[in-house]
Amino acid sequence: MDEWTQTLSTGPLLGIAAVAVLSLLLLIIRFKMHAFVALMLVSLLTALATQIPVNAIVPTMVDSFGGTLGAVALLVGLGAMLGKLVEHSGGAKALADKMIDLFGEKRAPFALGITSLLMGFPIFFDAGLIVMLPIIFAVSRRLGGPILLYAMPAAAAFSVMHVFLPPHPGPVTASELYEANLGLLLLAGVVIAFPLWWISGYMWGKIVAKRYPFPLADSLFGDVSDDHVINPPSVSVVISMLLLPIVLIFMNTGLNFLRSMGVVDSDAQWFQLLSAVGNTPVALLISTLVAMLVLGRRQGIGGSALEKILDSSLGPICSVVLITGAGGMFGGVLRASGIGDALSSSLSDIGLPIILAAYVIAVIMRLAQGSATVALVTAAGLMAPAVIGGDFTSMQVVAITLATAAGSVFAGHVNDSGFWLVGRLLGMDVKTTLKTWTVQQALQSVVGFVFASFIFMLF
Repeated sequence: MDEWTQTLSTGPLLGIAAVAVLSLLLLIIRFKMHAFVALMLVSLLTALATQIPVNAIVPTMVDSFGGTLGAVALLVGLGAMLGKLVEHSGGAKALADKMIDLFGEKRAPFALGITSLLMGFPIFFDAGLIVMLPIIFAVSRRLGGPILLYAMPAAAAFSVMHVFLPPHPGPVTASELYEANLGLLLLAGVVIAFPLWWISGYMWGKIVAKRYPFPLADSLFGDVSDDHVINPPSVSVVISMLLLPIVLIFMNTGLNFLRSMGVVDSDAQWFQLLSAVGNTPVALLISTLVAMLVLGRRQGIGGSALEKILDSSLGPICSVVLITGAGGMFGGVLRASGIGDALSSSLSDIGLPIILAAYVIAVIMRLAQGSATVALVTAAGLMAPAVIGGDFTSMQVVAITLATAAGSVFAGHVNDSGFWLVGRLLGMDVKTTLKTWTVQQALQSVVGFVFASFIFMLF
């Protein structure tokens, strides 16, 4: 595969990608084929159509599937266990009741979104959503409203923080490529985060909740009855359980942030040890073990009974994990086909204003191959010489960084593993996910670019 060179031009590659996406949607929506099977079939046909060497097709599919599955399976599996323990102990209901008492029923979606914004500063999008799901579901059950009214503001909040703010890896990597000031990038990101979330998350959540008022599907954490709860934990205990993985992950992201600024030595033994402890799967494992001890003991549950509770959390998320992995497989095949390299070379001299060019390239890369990280890094790497060599102020470089990040999140769809993760976790079919989450990502991208353009013009 390393010696293979794509001979197809950009036009045919884009055409194949477009046909692949349309075929996938047709198979799932029109012919009701299971998404996992459809993704595998279309990935195989796309690999053949783009002339990937036959002996490399299966390894490419398996590697892409495994690369996505390795992270997602650990994350969703441990997150589901932690969520099940919090839900089964009565902790999710206790925290939901407290939030509603403090903010009122009408402000519950706003409160969930603000909480997710704060949590999203140190924690990655998918990990944050998994940790918050028990609380989102508990509030939805308590108030009985559409699940999207509560879940969309929270999911959008994590997405906003993950895309635009350091110390998340995307904006940090782009800032390094553009030689942007990290402190200014952090400041600008904080300034735009709330209005960006309010428009693309909170207000959009209200709209889609009215259009698609389906209730919570009670299958993710299994039985949701509170009849078994004898001694529910206090709100402070529940908050501590939810904060533990956040604190550990924040330690890791904070260390990486300091490393990128040259403050600490990444080769030091203590740095590597703390980074390992703060890595998302390890942080969730530690948190699950602590929850087993604290919440299980409070309920007087141990041994085989505790094992059955944890086991019951895994069945409902198997489909989520497999479909998300298959979505990563499809995106991996598109990347291996060379579509990204072809687009990069054809877009290098498009003659647009630099901030618009960075945004457009990131958008096209995002739509073509799915991964926001790949779109951001590719666009930033392509535009870096022009940005570094241009006569731009420090804030204008920050604005270009934000514009590139905005483009990288545009309209996540079927070739993005995150699309499947959100859709399946919230119990949505493909058509509904496209009309809700894909549009939310597009709205977040466009509004983010508008804010970045204002910063560019003002400074």
